[in-house]
Amino acid sequence: MSELPGPPPTLTEAAAGPRIGVDEWVARSGERVGVSRVRRYFDRVPELARLGVFAVLAACVPLATSDQYIIRVGTVTLVFALLALGLNVAVGFAGLLDLGYIAYYGVGAYGYAMLSSSKFGVHWQAWESIPVVLVGATLLGFVLALPSRRLIGDYLAIVTLFFGQIFYTLVTQGYRMSLLGFGGSHDITGGPNGIANVDRFHAGGATASSEQAYFYITLVAVALVFTALYLANRSRTGRAWRALHDDPLAAQVMSMPINRLKLLAVGVGACVGALAGTINAALIQGAFPDDYNTQVLIVIYAVLILGGAGSLSGVVLGAVVVNVLQEVLRGGESGTFDHARWLFYLAIFGLVVAKLRPYRRLAAVLAGTVAFGAVIHAIVAASWPRGVHGPLALGPTTFGSGGWLGWAIRHWLALPANTYEVQSYTFFNYMLCLLIGCVLALTVVSGWKRHLLLVPTLWLAAFVWETRLVEDAPGPTRFLLLGVILVVVMSARPQGLLGRPRVEIV
Repeated sequence: MSELPGPPPTLTEAAAGPRIGVDEWVARSGERVGVSRVRRYFDRVPELARLGVFAVLAACVPLATSDQYIIRVGTVTLVFALLALGLNVAVGFAGLLDLGYIAYYGVGAYGYAMLSSSKFGVHWQAWESIPVVLVGATLLGFVLALPSRRLIGDYLAIVTLFFGQIFYTLVTQGYRMSLLGFGGSHDITGGPNGIANVDRFHAGGATASSEQAYFYITLVAVALVFTALYLANRSRTGRAWRALHDDPLAAQVMSMPINRLKLLAVGVGACVGALAGTINAALIQGAFPDDYNTQVLIVIYAVLILGGAGSLSGVVLGAVVVNVLQEVLRGGESGTFDHARWLFYLAIFGLVVAKLRPYRRLAAVLAGTVAFGAVIHAIVAASWPRGVHGPLALGPTTFGSGGWLGWAIRHWLALPANTYEVQSYTFFNYMLCLLIGCVLALTVVSGWKRHLLLVPTLWLAAFVWETRLVEDAPGPTRFLLLGVILVVVMSARPQGLLGRPRVEIV
């Protein structure tokens, strides 16, 4: 009696052969780089579903608190998310290093300020001025992209950087502009003082005058732009942008109009950046030059890089992380340095954890650093008691013990008494020079010598932080610490938090 044939054996994905339109080596790259199970599950969630979850959670913020400061921080965070989404079109989708992007942000703000303020006596409603500003910014993006459409890489970055600086110079010197020397000079942009008393968004008889209103307006703008870019990325143009990003020469050989694609990417990004500018101008009721300088551009790029260029969800997450960190480093409404101090030590710890393998080396370096500080403190206390009685900076003009963390730091470092309270930074200057020397030495040594040198380097970094840098945490130091955090993240994930690693056959 013959047996009935069973069901045909199922083929695994690896044995099923290559799929049409998919490079199998690239498609299975996750198996080689060790993608975690959590990340695989996360990648299965559609981006629009992620947007929905984010929008629901964000919409609950004004309902959960009545603190106007927190709501303002949330609105600014959403503005940076909008800016990063626009920059992501040129950088993440098309692979264009556009350093003039900040100009479109400023054009949106100044354009809205000129059309809806007392500057020229024009008070257009939002539905009238915003479309005009967006169309003008898009056309400006096309015009500025024309001279650089044949440039790539560093050359494109340099040219577009000049565009951004030209915009900043024009708005700063715009209080004495003339038409080829005829008719005298005119105040167009308000110069360094900018344009104040800009109208709030108003349409018909309704006016957006509260922090909650601008929070929801910006949230809706982020959701609409996110959805539009998601659909564009899945379209034929989006696929062409990705091909241009991966290999411009190959895309051109395949008859893709790469110059037209570059113009389109810059134009779309300029439109989104200008939209963020109009919201910012209405929110702060003004347009001021220093809100659109290179420093702000660096923050936008930090958002994009941290979240992951090319990932829409990533840039929104990057905006939340970067902007919230900046507000924490400013000290919030209290103005204290507690949060900045915690972030500094956590960032240093994260950097050491990310770079040292195996873990027995990590444990040895951490234990050596603690022992090194204890020995230094004991030596200084025995030879110069005043050298260990210094307090910690707790605020702009406040010094104290700093709780249990401060007690541990003061017994690990050697902080001289009555030194930093009177702003005498002699020890800081010496230690800073020594720290720079140790960091340079770390780049030329390897093996056990590097691990041994890392111990005093970490101690010096903490000394330099506590004796001067922490006092500037609300100002320049926050950008330094933000850079340290970026280094930590990039060391662990070069593609950013939600970006995809670029797989290349070399």
